[in-house]
Amino acid sequence: MQTFRYSQARSVEGAVRSSGTFLAGGTTLVDLMKLDVLQPNAVVDINPLPLAQVEALPGGGLRIGAMVRNSDLANHATVREQYAVLSEALLSGASPQLRNMATTGGNLLQKTRCYYYRDTNYACNKRQPGSGCSAIDGYNRIHAVLGGSADCVATHPSDMAVAMMALEATVHTQGAQGQRAIALDQFYLVPGMTPDKENVLLPGELITHVTLPALAAGTRSHYLKLRDRAQYEFALASAAVVVRVSGRRIERVRIALGGVGTKPWRSAEAERALEGRDATTENFRRAADAAMADAKPLRYNGFKIELAKRALVRTLETTTQTA
Repeated sequence: MQTFRYSQARSVEGAVRSSGTFLAGGTTLVDLMKLDVLQPNAVVDINPLPLAQVEALPGGGLRIGAMVRNSDLANHATVREQYAVLSEALLSGASPQLRNMATTGGNLLQKTRCYYYRDTNYACNKRQPGSGCSAIDGYNRIHAVLGGSADCVATHPSDMAVAMMALEATVHTQGAQGQRAIALDQFYLVPGMTPDKENVLLPGELITHVTLPALAAGTRSHYLKLRDRAQYEFALASAAVVVRVSGRRIERVRIALGGVGTKPWRSAEAERALEGRDATTENFRRAADAAMADAKPLRYNGFKIELAKRALVRTLETTTQTA
């Protein structure tokens, strides 16, 4: 770990002016600093900021502070009752100890678990632009089949972000140019030729909170995560579904996939294949095919395509059977 300056922010405005790397729960940042993957000159602790509340919005929906801990959010009564997909996603991630520290804002900004990114002995365009991507011709079993490029195929690791994508969350920020509200499906960037640019945040811009829209009566949701082991493991494929069914007809559905994309992957193709159709396994399979139609497997990760399809079908069956 390299030497750095440490300070505590006393206000959001002060944090934005600080010109340092923000420290929240530290469950990603500190690990990567120890590995010399990240080497910030200054670290600004934002834990003193009043951003740890979960509040109902006047017109319906929920406001979630950026410093709300994952365990608190997962077990919040409103989240468990109205946004089950989010609670399930959070509880499927990491370990209880890490969930007690990890924050909402930090979870959205998690760094990839790509082995080559985390090992400075290997080339990685995300860590060092222009150095190459060791994963493309290396051992790429955990890597992306959607959204990759010739410069990067690293997956986004967050479970929470996949659920929030299906819930059509909005990220709220404050920076030198003022406040912004960014739809989550516009927040992340695919790697292209600049994999070091993972989202649309500007330098010094701070996530302050996330808002979730109110869900219509009768809406059901579910998150399914498939992984190598049951605890403390990242998704090989996951699916988040938010759906409203009338009789057997799907009136509205939102679908996001995890573990298979370079960002939490919203599948408009699967949604279009389902809306207005009956909730049948046959239709679910058509939607799954549509979701993975553009997948591009590498040498070791082709199994993810079928795995993601099965995850999505199973999640759709679960949510519509209980509707």
